[in-house]
Amino acid sequence: MVPAMTEEAAVRREVVPMNILIVDDEQSIRETCATVSEQCGMKAAAVATAEEALEVLEHSAIDIVLTDLKLPRSNGVELLKQVHDRHPEIAVVMLTQYGTIESAVEVTRLGAVDYVTKPFRIEELRSRLERVARAVELQQENRLLREQLRTRPGFGGLIGVSMKMQRVYKMIEKVSQHESPVLILGESGTGKELVARSIHFSGPRKDRPFAPVDCSALVHTLIESELFGYVKGAFTGAMQSKQGLLEAAQGGTLFLDEIGDMPVDLQAKLLRALQEREIKPVGSTERRRINVRIIAATNRDLQAAIRSGAFRQDLYFRLNVVQVKLPPLRDRKSDIPILVIAFLEKFSDPQGPVRTISEDAMRRLIAYDWPGN
Repeated sequence: MVPAMTEEAAVRREVVPMNILIVDDEQSIRETCATVSEQCGMKAAAVATAEEALEVLEHSAIDIVLTDLKLPRSNGVELLKQVHDRHPEIAVVMLTQYGTIESAVEVTRLGAVDYVTKPFRIEELRSRLERVARAVELQQENRLLREQLRTRPGFGGLIGVSMKMQRVYKMIEKVSQHESPVLILGESGTGKELVARSIHFSGPRKDRPFAPVDCSALVHTLIESELFGYVKGAFTGAMQSKQGLLEAAQGGTLFLDEIGDMPVDLQAKLLRALQEREIKPVGSTERRRINVRIIAATNRDLQAAIRSGAFRQDLYFRLNVVQVKLPPLRDRKSDIPILVIAFLEKFSDPQGPVRTISEDAMRRLIAYDWPGN
């Protein structure tokens, strides 16, 4: 039984048929192979010699060559070598009357993707051609995805061509040119810090510091000194003064990741710093002017946190001047193929890189819900 094409591949083959060139000196074989190819949804052309085949290949877009091993004034192996050298993207299937293991190994070693033994059964030929067509389509899709990966619109390390991500890119482009605070909302793993970095490095502050701080990772008692700094002798162990992140990011951007985890008492001090554009280091009596853009991010429902008293509403209003909401991966599954290619290129072994991923594996990856993104 011939495995069915995927719906997407079937539609694509119907809209843009795959082109196959049949090379055989027997007219009956050419006609039979052309009929079977057309039943597989392909557009078939047929010639009798290797010279004619090479002429067609120079002027036509061919995806698959189905050639006899024995040809007049030449042979299929020579044609295979020339196709492989001139058009390495074309898949070659060999027709052979010998069918020995040695001949099969030889033609596949030289670059043929498959072979069919003469005399062949119609169902066997159809099955082989369908299998090769799916492999060719997969390679073409991978090449297209790699091209999209090289030319994709986007920012920083963000990857995606879906409409949802296009809207994110446009928002980044828009807000990066302004000074307003930005609140980035999204589940863990959706790329909130990548968006923050993209906003900073696309804007007028790109040559100034970008200072990220994970509010959920800091010890409660140390958050204030990390943000505002401290002076020598402010507390036990403060042997020398230390600049806080708000001052260290002077002229640049402070990224407050997981702002929803910031203690309420510190939220009030942060609000005052944003309103007055000045800070007072721990243990100091002097206030220092700051010029910092604030970008905050959270995976929490801040409206619910406000209702429960865990987050200050006035700070929310101060931060939520511009909001960027990131979609989870399950809501932009059309981006999964290009993400897969990106990670294959990033992590595959240089000595033996993985070039493609099977249709079944891609289908499973797209079907998965990706908790944690």
